[in-house]
Amino acid sequence: MVLEGTLQEKHIYTVSELTRLIRITLEDTFREVWVEGEISNLTKHTSGHIYFSLKDNGAVINCVLFRSANKGLKFKIEAGMHVVCFGRISVYDKRGQYQLIADKLEPRGIGALQIAFEQLKEKLRKEGLFDESRKKPIPYLPTRIGVVTSPTGAAIRDILNVVKRRFQNVEVILNPVKVQGEGAEKEIARAIDEFNDFNNSIDEENKIDVLIVGRGGGSLEDLWSFNEEAVARAIFASDIPIISAVGHEVDWTIADFVSDRRAPTPSAAAELVIPEKEELVSRLDELSERLDASMLDKIARLSDELKALAESYILKQPINIIEQYQQRVDDLARNAEIRTAHIFDLKKAAFAAVCGKLDMLSPFKVLSRGYSITTHLSTGIILKDAKELKKGDRVQTRLGDGSFISEVEKDSGGL
Repeated sequence: MVLEGTLQEKHIYTVSELTRLIRITLEDTFREVWVEGEISNLTKHTSGHIYFSLKDNGAVINCVLFRSANKGLKFKIEAGMHVVCFGRISVYDKRGQYQLIADKLEPRGIGALQIAFEQLKEKLRKEGLFDESRKKPIPYLPTRIGVVTSPTGAAIRDILNVVKRRFQNVEVILNPVKVQGEGAEKEIARAIDEFNDFNNSIDEENKIDVLIVGRGGGSLEDLWSFNEEAVARAIFASDIPIISAVGHEVDWTIADFVSDRRAPTPSAAAELVIPEKEELVSRLDELSERLDASMLDKIARLSDELKALAESYILKQPINIIEQYQQRVDDLARNAEIRTAHIFDLKKAAFAAVCGKLDMLSPFKVLSRGYSITTHLSTGIILKDAKELKKGDRVQTRLGDGSFISEVEKDSGGL
């Protein structure tokens, strides 16, 4: 009875009530915490939320990075990465597990922007966007230069100053964009595409020859638009050669790696594509002088050759040379006649010998010795046996000299 009274005096919590009280206590006590650890059990849900665990040598805590928070991440979360998380401690009621709801996530020992830069750089490198073999040559003296930068920044002023100083005949066309802040990378990529669309819609002589894409100097955060994938892919897809001119001497951006040429500053980019006019004029003068000297030297050499020919024997005594050749022709003709006659005599003797042999073998030679050949008059067949004839057949007999025709009066059976 005492035990029953004691239980009635105590408050008994349901599991839900106790879990809710624990959650409220934890959320009130740990509203803002920084937690360091190694990422494990990483799961990226189709909802956009990211679930993972943070662990060290002694413990593990479950974490969740909701979609609204991970949209601002500059780098890709990977298992095994050592990070620092900022957020609040809460409890997931359904499982009764406490967890860290992260609002921020930073790599430990290296900045988020830097690791994002390295991750994207490696991804694009594997795809071949940095290959030297696909980089286009920069024209030596372009007629039109397209510029993608801020209309109010130092970059466009520096480029125009270089053009004015070096070669004022060059036309500069600006496509104004934001170069930092939200949406800047989209404007830069779109401007590059617009220049290419423009080139595809006009005739060859009015096309943009080269693009300068860049801005003045700034911090890593200020320059970040030129590390975005959208800008890299627009540069890679461009048919117009592109010079990346982001104002920083030492560090490189992703745009620098993809571009056909990299310049440390916008001024350097302009100087790269615009040769100094005075230098060109000086070079032309030098080439003109070399051409004149070469022509004079050629004329002098040809003059010496002409003088030597004029003084040569063949031009002084042309008739003698012709007579020499005429005599040579006569000699060759005589030699040809002699050789032809000799060859004819040899062939004639050989022919006579062959004819003699044929004459000895001729059946007519046999006839001259008293023999004759008899053929059937109607068929022309040579007769070799009297049995082949019958009374009334007519035959022709050939003698050594002449022939005669006779008729059979009696066949062989009557002989």
